[in-house]
Amino acid sequence: MNRPPVKSGSTGQMIETAIEKALDPLASALKRATQPAAKPASPGKPGLMVSPLAVPFPTIPPIGGVEIATARAGFYKHERDDLVVFHFPEGASCAGVFTRHKVGSAPVDWCKRHLDAEKGGEGVKALVVNAGCANAFTGKAGADAARRTASETAKRFDCRQRDVMLASTGVIGVVLDETKITARLPDIKAGLKADAWAQAGLGIMTTDTFPKGSYAECEIEGVKVKIAGVAKGSGMIAPDMATMLGFIVTDADIAPPVLKALLNLHVRTTFNSVTVDGDTSTNDTALLFATGASGAPRIGRVGDRRLKDFSAALDKVMLDLAHQLVKDGEGATKFVRITVDGAASPASARKLAKSIADSPLVKTAIAGEDANWGRIVMAVGKTEEAVDRDRLAIRFGPHVAAVDGAPSPTYDEAKMSAYMKNAEIDITVHVGSGRASATVWTCDLTKRYIEINGDYRS
Repeated sequence: MNRPPVKSGSTGQMIETAIEKALDPLASALKRATQPAAKPASPGKPGLMVSPLAVPFPTIPPIGGVEIATARAGFYKHERDDLVVFHFPEGASCAGVFTRHKVGSAPVDWCKRHLDAEKGGEGVKALVVNAGCANAFTGKAGADAARRTASETAKRFDCRQRDVMLASTGVIGVVLDETKITARLPDIKAGLKADAWAQAGLGIMTTDTFPKGSYAECEIEGVKVKIAGVAKGSGMIAPDMATMLGFIVTDADIAPPVLKALLNLHVRTTFNSVTVDGDTSTNDTALLFATGASGAPRIGRVGDRRLKDFSAALDKVMLDLAHQLVKDGEGATKFVRITVDGAASPASARKLAKSIADSPLVKTAIAGEDANWGRIVMAVGKTEEAVDRDRLAIRFGPHVAAVDGAPSPTYDEAKMSAYMKNAEIDITVHVGSGRASATVWTCDLTKRYIEINGDYRS
């Protein structure tokens, strides 16, 4: 039977309206529950979503002797801290490794000059880091700005200019306005505290979507020693002697030459074994500081056996930070480990692994969850490294794609496709030319990478 229309203002209409109002909160709640949850926004550049591979910032206790403060200097249009200062005690040591890029930045030049000088790295008192302006390819004007930054910081901390380390990241080709930094130094000095590691990680971000930190402990002759570090990097990541920016502090008492030897030892298999897009920055800098506040005996000789545990812990921190750079690769959805074995030499294995890791065709196939091992064959063959075609083998995780230079007779497309849906992918390539091996970590290449870099300066 047809229902007669309800007249406006009638009792029936009022009842229907009341029912609708009563049900509205329930309907709204159901609608919210069935909608996909919004992705968290990055604390860095507006418009970026946090990487699906993001790693939570660790709990880092105070490291004896170091204090940290952050501030907004105004290098970015939006509200965020973009200035970080570390303050160190008397007698602190420092060493660094830097980009080999032919157009190094003014802060890289500054640090290299003073760390390479006689007694360089002894008595370092401060580190000043800014995000938003790389101060690279800026000529004499950029060098003068770096010097004035160090000079004003030295006055605040009662030290020599050479005792102030500098690091910058951001847009290339813009001269640093150091007055934005020096104007905030009074607030920075007043705000120094021992437990600001998380703020430091946030303050050095550019297109990073999460702050990167790591912490480890070890012993030197029975005395507990702490190591903590922060790093930044998301794009323009194919480091050459260091990473985009990485700062590590320990309360051990270690002389600058020993710190330098340790950095050089571990950088090859950590920061220099990751790649996001094959591009090396003008500003790559990794600095290692030792405050001596732990009470552990001073280590002044390279090769001292008492450094065994410390060296392992330092490697752990550096590798953890390096992996986080890849996991925050611009637009990344997959974390990929590429291992080449059976190579003629370690250098050859490394070159082969890098060729695979940097290949846009390999990386886009991984983004599409396609185990296109033919693209890996391409990346291996184009290097002109020693490869035995008839012994070439390729695995994706436990699944064999190719063996003895031909498709595997046990190849299972369904299992391979299922494996490629994982967030972390292992690719192993045996090239049959020797016994050497190398591992490189990378990420996939997605449309999001183009979107991020298409408007980097906006």
